[in-house]
Amino acid sequence: MRIVFMGTPDFSVPALVSLVDAGHEVLAVVTQPDKPKGRGKEIQMTPVKEKALEYGLPVYQPVKAREPEFVSLLADMKPDVIVVVAFGQILPKSILDIPRYGCVNIHASLLPKYRGASPIQHAVVNGDKESGITTMMMAEGLDTGDMLDQEAIVLDEKETGGSLHDKLSEIGGRLILKTLKKLEEGTAMRTPQDDSMACYVGMIKKSMGDIDWSMDAVSIERLIRGLNPWPSAYTSWDGKVIKLWEATALEKEYEGVCGQVAEVGRDCLIIKTGKGSLSLKELQLQGKKRMDVGAFLRGYPVSAGAVLKRLSDGQ
Repeated sequence: MRIVFMGTPDFSVPALVSLVDAGHEVLAVVTQPDKPKGRGKEIQMTPVKEKALEYGLPVYQPVKAREPEFVSLLADMKPDVIVVVAFGQILPKSILDIPRYGCVNIHASLLPKYRGASPIQHAVVNGDKESGITTMMMAEGLDTGDMLDQEAIVLDEKETGGSLHDKLSEIGGRLILKTLKKLEEGTAMRTPQDDSMACYVGMIKKSMGDIDWSMDAVSIERLIRGLNPWPSAYTSWDGKVIKLWEATALEKEYEGVCGQVAEVGRDCLIIKTGKGSLSLKELQLQGKKRMDVGAFLRGYPVSAGAVLKRLSDGQ
């Protein structure tokens, strides 16, 4: 098929690789403009652009894809289908109507659950037992189009946002080939979404990681995993920010205030929460490297009774 591919982050790359390796004619790759990143603010290409250039594919980076000049450019390419994976811009009807088979989106959830920008993190944070990929026909609404194919996976007990991202990215690359084959053969089944079951999740903000120790231990542990690797869950200790990368929820209850260090040992650091307690396993002090709790305690002694607090509390 003649395909225009639209995507931007790491998540989109396996789908592009699948399309090229399967022998589809990728007419062009559309991705977000390059942006400055890191402390040096050096201009950095998007992961999709990097991969497209490896293949020698034409790359377009419109600031606004809806501009008439760019819409006209796409129309002149006469694509059979436009494949969209985490592109980062809402496509107008003028683009949706261009391809012969329409615009197909690869979405990282089992729709209609988790429409929107952060389905992967929320699946972990909310303690879902499964997640998956949905391929769908794109409509003018946000992730509202008819579903084409789905593939589900069971979440691991210690699943993180990062590990689920990688698994679903690979599934998306595989599932899109199945969907395109059905579209071309005329066997694709379009299943309307049940809007009453829809759940929207917005962009993840860094402030979401500011741990509220009055929450129950299970919820905090899920938050830590869901926001790993970005933006990470964090807390304040003695005026310093500590990122938490791994922890285990315990049912044991302790006296004291929420966030208080309830127990300290050679390789043990347990914090009281609103319900149960949290045994910290891997931490990172501001400006330092990640380390297991034993190494952390050897370098930064913590006393029982010390209190971890929300950074937003200004304490």
